[in-house]
Amino acid sequence: MNYMPGTASLIEDIDTNLVLHETVERIHVGKKYGDIPRGIFIIRGENVVLLGEIDLEKESDTVLQPVSIEEILEDQRCQQQAKQEAERMKLQVLKERGLFVPRADTLDEY
Repeated sequence: MNYMPGTASLIEDIDTNLVLHETVERIHVGKKYGDIPRGIFIIRGENVVLLGEIDLEKESDTVLQPVSIEEILEDQRCQQQAKQEAERMKLQVLKERGLFVPRADTLDEY
């Protein structure tokens, strides 16, 4: 078979379980980011849909500010609350206009 170089050559191993060591979760909120160390992760191969490679030498076009874990988690919480409030207000306006839109968490009831 003719495979492309690099990580694309892993295509034949797509159903193989992956063990990731020193895993880091990166949370982005606006122009800020925070890294949370997560340790070892085991990922079932059937859940892998994309493999990629990061070029650490390449300059990033975006300017992101690293912040502490506490700050990024607080920013993320505030962002989620703002989204929930905007959705609540949207549903309230629709209801006031006589329109009924079921919430995503109640769709299973229908």
